[in-house]
Amino acid sequence: MRFRPCIDIHNGKVKQIVGGSLTDNGDRTVENFSSARDADYYARLYKEDGLKGGHVILLNPPSSDYYERTRSQALKALSAYPGGLQIGGGITADNAWEYIDAGASHVIVTSYAFRDGQIRWDCMEELCCAVGREHVVIDLSCRKKGGDYYIVTNRWQTFTRVRLTKEVLDDIAGYCDEFLVHGVDVEGKASGIEEDLVSFLGRQGGIPITYAGGIGSLEDLNHFREISGGSLDFTIGSALDLFGGDIPYEIVAKY
Repeated sequence: MRFRPCIDIHNGKVKQIVGGSLTDNGDRTVENFSSARDADYYARLYKEDGLKGGHVILLNPPSSDYYERTRSQALKALSAYPGGLQIGGGITADNAWEYIDAGASHVIVTSYAFRDGQIRWDCMEELCCAVGREHVVIDLSCRKKGGDYYIVTNRWQTFTRVRLTKEVLDDIAGYCDEFLVHGVDVEGKASGIEEDLVSFLGRQGGIPITYAGGIGSLEDLNHFREISGGSLDFTIGSALDLFGGDIPYEIVAKY
């Protein structure tokens, strides 16, 4: 069980947002925190503290007027901590190597691998051919519908028809080095974890899985450890004092 730090970038600034509020229409979202510091500040901090496997996420689509500003911030972070950070947001087989070459240890993909509401095995294969399976993280961020969790794409705005099951995890594991899973309905709310989701993920074994969503206190973190059996890595964003929250970063960084 390790802490995986994050650098979320929206409209060219490091932010923490309420995940389910993100919309491409006008590049709007509900913000919990907007930093006056650039992304490389956080990257250097994580490097100094020896925290590997953090996530740099571009929250604007390539069609956004803010995309190049957001991408510039992301590249500054990768340059400040080469080999220590993963990157996601608009990744395809065509551009994935650019980010590996810029210093990312892994590329994180969702929408590219889940298009038209279904799993695109051909795209996963192309991605593995482009950068190698060892450099790929598949983002299985999901929302609940009808009692089940379904993978969501396009910055968590679009439901796919892919239900999160053990069989799906086992099949996709052959195309990546890790999984990243946001519990989108609680992401950015610091209101407690998605217990059913954490329990399910904690039973899977296999390749590393990082969970994000809802950890709002040290009590929540201890509860997460219990529910997951200590088998999952975790991300905390809005709730960290680093981003305006109450959880001491110095404590969490020791995990």
